[in-house]
Amino acid sequence: MKEQTVIDVQSVTKVYGKKNEKQYTALQNVNFNVKKGEFVGIMGASGSGKTTLLNILATMDQPTAGNVFIAGQDVTQLKGNAVSDFRAKKIGFIFQDFNLLESLSNAENIGLPLTLQGVKKRKTNELVHQIASQLGINQLLDKYPVEISGGQKQRVAAARGLISRPQILFADEPTGALDSQNARELLETLKQVNDEEQVSILMVTHDPFSASYCERILFIKDGQIGEQLEAGSQTRTEFYQTILNKLGTFNDQGEDVDVI
Repeated sequence: MKEQTVIDVQSVTKVYGKKNEKQYTALQNVNFNVKKGEFVGIMGASGSGKTTLLNILATMDQPTAGNVFIAGQDVTQLKGNAVSDFRAKKIGFIFQDFNLLESLSNAENIGLPLTLQGVKKRKTNELVHQIASQLGINQLLDKYPVEISGGQKQRVAAARGLISRPQILFADEPTGALDSQNARELLETLKQVNDEEQVSILMVTHDPFSASYCERILFIKDGQIGEQLEAGSQTRTEFYQTILNKLGTFNDQGEDVDVI
């Protein structure tokens, strides 16, 4: 059942610049929610506010106004160490450029969130092997990031994002640095984790193929959430075509939407 709300965004506005200076409104009165087990995409033109929104949701930035509830906690009210503690325990991340530490083995990279939480080494190792088995990357654990391919790096990054069994996994253009085959494999893995573990995923992407793996897509324009698309009973191929049609409409209206 997808009833429990994992993310509840309420009237979020983000304004850059001081009051006596020229100001820029990156987000304006954004409202939406993500249910437990949902796979939601956010699409929009360059400069539309996607990254700003993701940074606020991921507790990397604070809104000028509004509230963000994650797993029932208003993260906009957290201060100091409470922010990093919450982020470590409740939130997972996958970045476009992997963000792996080259000086650590892949196993150490995957286990890093637990190490930072003070989890004992034996327990960390056990959980590292567990998530590595789930993602089919056991053979990569003793290697270092420099020794593996881009697709393998992103699988290691996905394992790191999932090892603490987060309430929500944020994926920022996760296939941006991958070729089509590796992109497909990563998306299939994310979908599998989403289906089997009921991990909620919020993915920012400009790629309609990646977006076709989502159940619902929110379109952001000029800092506001406008239309949304739902896959419903469509096959992924049908939903992909629906997304292309929608982006084609946007392009006709002069929007700078990239289509791969």
